[in-house]
Amino acid sequence: MGLLRHRHEKHEQFRMRQDLISIGDDYWIENQSGDRVFKVNGKVARLRDTWKIEDRHGHDVAVIREKVLSIRDAITIESNGREAKVKKALVGFRDRFHVEVEHGDDLKVHGNIVDHEYEVERNGDKVAEVSKRWFRVRDTYGVEVYDPEIAGLILAITVAVDALTHDRH
Repeated sequence: MGLLRHRHEKHEQFRMRQDLISIGDDYWIENQSGDRVFKVNGKVARLRDTWKIEDRHGHDVAVIREKVLSIRDAITIESNGREAKVKKALVGFRDRFHVEVEHGDDLKVHGNIVDHEYEVERNGDKVAEVSKRWFRVRDTYGVEVYDPEIAGLILAITVAVDALTHDRH
């Protein structure tokens, strides 16, 4: 896939489509070998602002629900029996999001969100990187996850950040 190599020995790389949340159909997320590893159930999104990420066997990995709040939007992710809430940060000049992880360390998402060039950090350590530069294919971007145990959560966060950033209607 040509993704950047990182100092972390164990990492996973995925390829996602930029218009993932707006297509309304099922979409496969591929790994670095081009294998279909996760499916985003876009049919659910037609009925309400909900998406499901399933493994290749059809088991739910994450459920992503958008909730419109009075002050700002938030998206809730249910993954591995835990909940995470993705909210846009209200301070600063760069795009930033805060992810509150139930029974875990919160995550920070920052960088050029609109152009899919950003990082996800936990306690100051980069746990994932998103970039369009890794591909020549239009509307495709890569997600490199440095902690494979949270790959499903990171992919769900990527979908949530895209939903909060881009107008789908």
